[in-house]
Amino acid sequence: MPQPAGETILAIVPAAADLKAAIEAQGHRVIDLSIQPEGPVPGFRVLLGTAMAGASAETFARFPDARLLASMGTGLDRIDLDAARARGIAVLNTPDVLTEDTADFAIALLYGIARRVVEADAFVRSGAWAKGRLSPSTRLIGKTCGIFGLGKIGQAVARRAQGIGMSVIWSGPRPKPGVAWPYVADLATMVEQCDVLVLTCPGGAETDRIIDAAMLQRLGPKGFLINIARGTVVDEPALVAALKAGTIRGAATDVFRSEPVPDPAMLEAPNLVVAPHYATVTHETRADMIAMLADGISAFAAGRPHHDATKG
Repeated sequence: MPQPAGETILAIVPAAADLKAAIEAQGHRVIDLSIQPEGPVPGFRVLLGTAMAGASAETFARFPDARLLASMGTGLDRIDLDAARARGIAVLNTPDVLTEDTADFAIALLYGIARRVVEADAFVRSGAWAKGRLSPSTRLIGKTCGIFGLGKIGQAVARRAQGIGMSVIWSGPRPKPGVAWPYVADLATMVEQCDVLVLTCPGGAETDRIIDAAMLQRLGPKGFLINIARGTVVDEPALVAALKAGTIRGAATDVFRSEPVPDPAMLEAPNLVVAPHYATVTHETRADMIAMLADGISAFAAGRPHHDATKG
């Protein structure tokens, strides 16, 4: 049977070499949008982008022949799905393959701040150990982990938290049938009941700055905040103020409102562990994400079914 012709794919942000190689190994060609021409750019059915760069209605309008956006990453909050649907553009993102690694990183961040693993490393390297002991960290077994957003990643975090001896409660827009962990409908009430608040919710307008000064006050002086969701979910100035005042005991975040250059005030805050949007960056997850995009593009080119986030 003859193979379908390969697609010429336009990378609307620079394409990583390993991703480009995997796509081209399946008979396609990837070219980078090296200039920003005025007006429409016709002739490309497939666009290659990333979840962080996103795609607005204006982006889609520039490419009138586009029928597929292949987006590296799971996030959809920066992609205008309504505009994609209106233009008949499918959105191939990479959900599910990064669930377990992201959940692992949430627990890593929790140990990093609560058990002071990051601070302990610096304490030894600086020579401070020769002058005295590092002050105590916080036990996690027996504490309550509150999770905001119990999707696949939230549930994976819940399993891990339970596995290290924590109690789990959660909050979100609505209860989920068959979920074993107690549901607390009101987020503020859940925050008051937990020792550790883990954010695994989507970004976007509905969750913008949902963790504000009042929520941090509810978390309290023994509480920890872990953010593996989006930087937009947290009011960053309020978090800095809470850390400086001891309103909460500590926080750890893998995400920032401005990436890759965070607000300097965040980096100067005490009792804060930071990471460079790194939760999904493992050899295994990257290979899975690349394979999902390359296979999805080939399925599109051949007219076969493929993942499409615009279909819910």
